[in-house]
Amino acid sequence: MSGDAPLPRLRLAPREALEDMIHREERIQRAEQLQKEATLENCLAPFRVGTVPYLNGVPLTRGLEQQVIYATPARLAEMLRREELDAALVSVTEVLLTGRYDVLDGIAIASLGEVLSVLLAHRVPLEEVRQVHCDPASLTSVNLLKVLLAERGLRPALVPLEDYAQAAQKEAVLLIGDVALEFLLGPHEHQIWDLGAAWLELTGKPFVYAVWALRRGVDNERLRRLLREARAFGMETLDYIVASRSEFNYNFRKDYLTWHLHYHLGSDEKAGVARFGELLEKHGLGPVHPLVYVY
Repeated sequence: MSGDAPLPRLRLAPREALEDMIHREERIQRAEQLQKEATLENCLAPFRVGTVPYLNGVPLTRGLEQQVIYATPARLAEMLRREELDAALVSVTEVLLTGRYDVLDGIAIASLGEVLSVLLAHRVPLEEVRQVHCDPASLTSVNLLKVLLAERGLRPALVPLEDYAQAAQKEAVLLIGDVALEFLLGPHEHQIWDLGAAWLELTGKPFVYAVWALRRGVDNERLRRLLREARAFGMETLDYIVASRSEFNYNFRKDYLTWHLHYHLGSDEKAGVARFGELLEKHGLGPVHPLVYVY
């Protein structure tokens, strides 16, 4: 090429607009999500798995939503005892007081402080409460309430709540899950005692509300792996879960699922479970069995 010949002009690719880049990244992420959902789809069989029908349980069954059985904590415990389920997301009380199940290590529904969805709503000061109407769906929360009140020297009568529609008329009512959130956000004249906050104030530890309980004597290594993968997928796509659910409003869902709750079961959470077991026995609610954690 002659030294006098003009240099060829480089043709640059048009610059991608920022909005187009964001949309492209969203499409890639959505494609990855769909691939993971397809991988998990129809993979639980022959295992029978139960979980709670509340917003707080959604991140732990990501990709398995169509394969699990939904029931209240009390109902799940009954099904597990009758061996109608191989695994269930049950109240931690169930595994502490029965000693029949292994606990899947690393996964829980827990809080470090205010949880919002486990509360005692009361119209009079706690010291004046004579009777508490308790959510019939609850197991752990009833026992947590007993412990927290007993530590204050209080022992009101605990009776079942016959109808959620009557909750606002009760002097004191224990509510859990989405019902508790609806009550909290709705019109009421009650003071709210958040049991997660009360537990942290008492012990300085996280409180574990639910764990994956596994039937013993069942070859469930594949099931344990699938539950770990579902939880990991839920954590990876937590923003998508917050955006796509319809309960309450976006800002509340985001605050609840990303701030008030956490989904890991580590040394601090296990210490909290152990402390809860000690207090159950202290106040005559045992005997408590040591937990067996499996990975």
